Amino acid sequence: MNLSIVIPLLNEEESLEELFTRIDHVCKTNGLSYEVWFIDDGSTDLSWSIIENLKVQHPQIHGIKFSRNYGKSQALHAAFERVNGDVIITMDADLQDFPEEIPELYKMVTEDQYDIVSGWKKKRFDNVMTKNIPSKLFNAAARKVSGVYLHDFNCGLKAYKKQVVKSIDVYGDMHRYIPVLAANAGFRKITEKEVPHQARPYGTSKFGTERFVRGFLDLVTLWFVSRFGGRPMHFFGAVGTLMFIIGFLSALWLGVSKLIDVARGIYGHLITNNPWFFIALTMMLMGTLLFIAGFLGEMIIRTNREHKNYNIDEVI
Repeated sequence: MNLSIVIPLLNEEESLEELFTRIDHVCKTNGLSYEVWFIDDGSTDLSWSIIENLKVQHPQIHGIKFSRNYGKSQALHAAFERVNGDVIITMDADLQDFPEEIPELYKMVTEDQYDIVSGWKKKRFDNVMTKNIPSKLFNAAARKVSGVYLHDFNCGLKAYKKQVVKSIDVYGDMHRYIPVLAANAGFRKITEKEVPHQARPYGTSKFGTERFVRGFLDLVTLWFVSRFGGRPMHFFGAVGTLMFIIGFLSALWLGVSKLIDVARGIYGHLITNNPWFFIALTMMLMGTLLFIAGFLGEMIIRTNREHKNYNIDEVI
């Protein structure tokens, strides 16, 4: 199979039929065998009923229905486990992504041998203050921290080699950082393609400005995990050991000073009256706790961490 097209959705009943019709036309026109995976992330409208009706008419359609809204990352994770195409295309269900871009994305992966091709909505039709400017700031920070130079990390239209989606683990809110996760896994041939963008024809956006706050927090998490996730002791253990040594040397200095005073016949100077006593004690305690945190992190890393934190009601 040439293509697997993965479409997470939440309350997009107006756009589903038009979206599939355009996908079907594009793939058949270009001679591409394909499957479509719709992931209903807890819709409360008729989205799932429409997917079921489409499935009856088109066997290449598959659907996953979550018991409630879990988020885009979990939706992608569930689909990535099941896709069969040589190239996987992800896109949003709101018709702001153009299915007509699929053949060129497919060509860039299969012929140009890119691991990931990310869409770049250079000209956007979103609100300037609430989306465009925060998006530019977010993407600039993401490029600086991650070292992956893409203009639009948030673009839902992306193409992947099958090996990429089968090798990475998408969890939390990490869907926007899939290229970074892939790069950390050794897939370095990443590029972007400028794609058109249009205003949402139906419904309202499910993402507000708070997604940028979560995005920055996820970026910090990703930076830490990418550097120390495999060996947390390298971070916590090193910092903890350094703090403990500083605290211990400070306490030793206080003890030696006390002995020197006693040897000189000077009495009445209590160590506990010296602020350094409490600083040294605090640093030794914090150093010990950080070292224990690193040790526990090493133990957790050696277990099989499971990110499948979602419930599936139905798969068709």
